[in-house]
Amino acid sequence: MFGKSKLALALVLALSAPAFAADTPGVTATEIKIGGVFPFSGPASSIGLVGKGVLAYVQLINDRGGINGRKINYIAMDDAYSPPKSVEHIRKLVDGDEVSFIFSQLGTPGNTATAKYLAVKGVPSIAIVSGSSKFTNVQDYPLTITGLVSYDVEGQIYAKYLTRTVPTGKYAILYQNDDLGKDYVNAFRTFLKSDFEKRVVTAAYEVTEPTVDSQVVNLKSSGAEAFFIAGTPKFAAQAIRKAAEIGWKPTVIIDFPSSSIAGTLKPAGLDKSVGVIVGTTNKDPTDPKWTNDEGMKAYLAFFEKYLPGADISNTSYLTGYQQGILLEQILKQCGDDLSRANILRQAKSLKDVEIATALPGIKVNTSAMNNMVWTQMRLQRWNGTSWELFGDVLDAASE
Repeated sequence: MFGKSKLALALVLALSAPAFAADTPGVTATEIKIGGVFPFSGPASSIGLVGKGVLAYVQLINDRGGINGRKINYIAMDDAYSPPKSVEHIRKLVDGDEVSFIFSQLGTPGNTATAKYLAVKGVPSIAIVSGSSKFTNVQDYPLTITGLVSYDVEGQIYAKYLTRTVPTGKYAILYQNDDLGKDYVNAFRTFLKSDFEKRVVTAAYEVTEPTVDSQVVNLKSSGAEAFFIAGTPKFAAQAIRKAAEIGWKPTVIIDFPSSSIAGTLKPAGLDKSVGVIVGTTNKDPTDPKWTNDEGMKAYLAFFEKYLPGADISNTSYLTGYQQGILLEQILKQCGDDLSRANILRQAKSLKDVEIATALPGIKVNTSAMNNMVWTQMRLQRWNGTSWELFGDVLDAASE
């Protein structure tokens, strides 16, 4: 009996005491090893550039001397937006490389495929680049922090906007046939309730399809006055371009993952994209209005040094930069306790964090019951040369 009591006491002490470098996977006195998975190739390679932004910011951190005396060894792998490859890479990062945690893994399919394995291994997955609403369920995903506004919140913001601006017309939705696209459709369904079936026509596409031209033609034939594209940049660009080519002129909204000028609007045609609307959390680095903004000046200096020759209009890099700032903030809050438990705790203890490249009024707040880094957006409209912001800061509760 006494032996069991001593064992129980030892377990309590082990779980409650801070875990320092020697006890923690991926952590030494001079390094912390962190893993990430991105679609650097494949159909979503444009948004895979988020990973390049993270890598560049980690280099900046290391050039400054690291955090609390430790350099970051960030291992980023390419899954080509293929879930089986995501699983393969995550297993290697955890079992082979023995990373401390996963940071900024990009893509709903890949995160879905690896979540259970990471949970079994007790490895936190911080600031995943997915807005899938299922990941915001803290009870189901206790080790996950999301790094995008949830697709449910974003979708309802668009549905509210359309009910004000196109109050009686039909809405067409082109969606990627996975959790990403379906979440947006469900957001419209939740908001419109019984009106959904009467007012919304949908068409799905697979990421393996070469084009979405036929879907766009079919959606036009519905007579819809608004067109929401819920997918990734390659297909959003095709849809915008095809709608213009066939003379369809609805109110066009795209989702945040497709909001890059370089990744979506340029391939679609900047002229063909005039009038396109999207929600965002960020300042646009190509917009002259931010020329004298201190946060943007710092980003432009970073970009010139660490991403020379890259296209600044591709805001996937900016997303990666902001992810890097979050990583830095979390690790600073951890101090010398780099146990997985404390990393998760600090990621869920972000209080009114202001990221200088985010829009004014948008702050980061997380808690034990809120695992979403971003919950607010503003709408913006493409005018042919830049994004024009309009309206107030919005969230799920906004009218």
